[in-house]
Amino acid sequence: MEFDFLKPVDDGILKFINSLSSQELGSKIVFHTQDQFPDISKINIAIVGVLEDRRNIDMVNEVNLNGFRKKIYSMFPGNWDASIADLGDILAGDSVEDTYFALKKVTSTLIKNKVIPIVIGGSQDLTYAMYRAYDDLEQMVNLVAVDNRFDFGKENETVSANSYLTKIIIDEPNNLFNYCNIGYQTYYNSQEEIDLIEKLFFDAYRLGEISNKIALAEPVFRDADLVSVDLNAVKSSDSGNYITFEPNGFNGKEICSLARYAGISDKVSAFGIFNHNSTIPETVIISQMVWYFIEGYHYRSKEYPFGSRATYLKYIVPLDEEELIFYKSDKTDRWWIEIPFESNGHNKLKRNTLLPCSYDEYLSACNQELPERWWKAQRKNSL
Repeated sequence: MEFDFLKPVDDGILKFINSLSSQELGSKIVFHTQDQFPDISKINIAIVGVLEDRRNIDMVNEVNLNGFRKKIYSMFPGNWDASIADLGDILAGDSVEDTYFALKKVTSTLIKNKVIPIVIGGSQDLTYAMYRAYDDLEQMVNLVAVDNRFDFGKENETVSANSYLTKIIIDEPNNLFNYCNIGYQTYYNSQEEIDLIEKLFFDAYRLGEISNKIALAEPVFRDADLVSVDLNAVKSSDSGNYITFEPNGFNGKEICSLARYAGISDKVSAFGIFNHNSTIPETVIISQMVWYFIEGYHYRSKEYPFGSRATYLKYIVPLDEEELIFYKSDKTDRWWIEIPFESNGHNKLKRNTLLPCSYDEYLSACNQELPERWWKAQRKNSL
């Protein structure tokens, strides 16, 4: 069984949990112990640790999530109705590929049972295993990475924390519909890599763009299936990571806002945080990110328009060569733009689909400016 890969939560953590008050989060969590495993059919969110870091040469300390667990479970929950379980840890296998296999199976089973895994690594190459978990779900995948690098590598290079994206792109089956990077820093990425992002019609937002207007990221997360966060995207003064020092990056408030956007998205079905050195300061920011993701999940509106558009306001914007159709939710005032289905036999998406967008993009269309994300989505669909 897939869950046999999981080691129960450490007895020392369970003793710590027993010392907490009934109001703290740890008293409201179901745990994988030596004696019992949580009933998956009764939970909404599962926390899974992965003690694997062999493919990140920059990581100094061994992965240890006990500090994270003490910190997160000492917090007080909001007015949440989500059922949360801690399923324990996936230990490093005899080979890294063994760890990938275990994580893929655990993640796939959880998603199939409508449970959102929050995976705490470990190195970011584990994102590849989480992506492969969607193989059995027969759907295209939108991946969003909060990262200061694109993590491209050479085609024949062994997958690593700095090259996993290349393996996602070239490996079969190719289920990747879109990749979006949030927070890249230009001096960490070659011009060749930046050009490749454009050539593949992927999306990328520089750190300054998002820091200046954090709301730009919300529509991106609204269309994501898998979200992967590299903790190096947070500046060291806020993350506490002085081993791999980063003077620039998101601050604590910004990274928690992004985690909340990921949680509030009706579409996000898996979330991971990677590339930390298990230091005490890092456990603080990681636990707060997880807290905000769960907070966001509580406020999911369940309005993602999979088919019915009857309850949305429809806006038609005529351009010189196109007619754009926008939809506005009468529940949350959020916006979508329609990507039309073209019967040319090459569409990745076999129907008209809706792309989350912003009100500003609607205004730009009214000013006869074709939204860049709409154009890229249409091109990707017809490749």
